[in-house]
Amino acid sequence: MFRVSKEFSFDMAHLLDGHDGKCQNLHGHTYKLQVEVAGDLLVDGAKKSMVMDFSDLKVVVKKAILDPMDHAFIYDQTSERESKIAMLLQELQSKTFGVNFRTTAEEMARFIFQRLKYDEKLPISAIRLWETPTSFCEYGE
Repeated sequence: MFRVSKEFSFDMAHLLDGHDGKCQNLHGHTYKLQVEVAGDLLVDGAKKSMVMDFSDLKVVVKKAILDPMDHAFIYDQTSERESKIAMLLQELQSKTFGVNFRTTAEEMARFIFQRLKYDEKLPISAIRLWETPTSFCEYGE
């Protein structure tokens, strides 16, 4: 079995309501996302000897992750505080992306993995999400 990866980057703002440190405040990150797919090599056709064409992977990740999340305020819809901020931003025609979980690197990595594997049907084996150049989370099943 082969594993191939492609990296992406996107910018997003968030906060962690109830956190006991500075991340309780609105802030942003330039996230680096590494998407790893695994499988056997294709045996025929234009993509012979590939697990997946990197350009095909890019198209799916762009549509499912980057387009909706890049330069957005991602917020936990179960948090009253975060939802109020999102409502104000929406009134001001700013981009938001609501989820039903706390927007930690861990939960976001799991969300991205599940969205790509189950919604987009990609053979994802792992997601690595860097919140800073020195801090990342890896998720796989």
